[in-house]
Amino acid sequence: MNDDSRSHPFRDSVQDVAATHRIPDTPQTRAPAYRLAFTDSDFLMREELRPVRLQLELLKPQMILDERGIRSTIVLFGGARIPAPDRAETAKTPMLAELSKYYEEARRFARIMTERSMESYGRDNVIVTGGGPGVMEAGNLGAHEAGGQSIGLNIVLPHEQAPNAYVTPDLSFNFHYFAIRKMHFLMRAKAICIFPGGFGTLDEMFESLTLIQTRRMKRVPFLLFGRDFWDRIINWQALAEAGTISADDLNLFQYVETAEEAVAAIDAFVTPC
Repeated sequence: MNDDSRSHPFRDSVQDVAATHRIPDTPQTRAPAYRLAFTDSDFLMREELRPVRLQLELLKPQMILDERGIRSTIVLFGGARIPAPDRAETAKTPMLAELSKYYEEARRFARIMTERSMESYGRDNVIVTGGGPGVMEAGNLGAHEAGGQSIGLNIVLPHEQAPNAYVTPDLSFNFHYFAIRKMHFLMRAKAICIFPGGFGTLDEMFESLTLIQTRRMKRVPFLLFGRDFWDRIINWQALAEAGTISADDLNLFQYVETAEEAVAAIDAFVTPC
């Protein structure tokens, strides 16, 4: 008997990949058709393989998070352009400079929640952000300062973008499909926190609200940081008055201003029957 932990008797793929590096160099073995399908990147990039790529992008983060024992997350959505307070002078507009206070609140909130998370050995209420700059960086920074881990769900964009320096390296993921990325944001979510942001933040906020409103997702604490900002951007009351949403839908979220208010709101949340 050997120490093979596989549940089947077949030769594994790793062995065969290694074997292909030792085969004779001939016109036949050099031909693309001879490559093992799962190691052939040209084949995997074909249009017909889109369903396979979607499945792989769903599976890879799922398997890694499961292997790390991460059971639940706290989601932070927010603008990439919001600077840290000590960099407020670099903001492109006076309002962005003013919004830098929410960078600090995101950092403090993430630190508090990560300190709590570490009580469960980092398995519950792990901070997850989009992995980029601005509010996302603040969330990962707060978790890093607490000595805990945090997740970054980055996405390939036309302009060069690297994950911020505070994402836990083993939990830094990169996506091609926005839809799969958003699924991973919400699959383990125990609370959703929305900070001021732009199109991306609005997209993430409304998709999350839609899933909760239509009961495709369980109700969780849904916190909007910065009432003045959000009331200027969205006239929620007008939607209810027009009848395009119900008055009860306005109870799906609540406003907070500080990290402490957000923590208190999460603690006070009671799942509706």
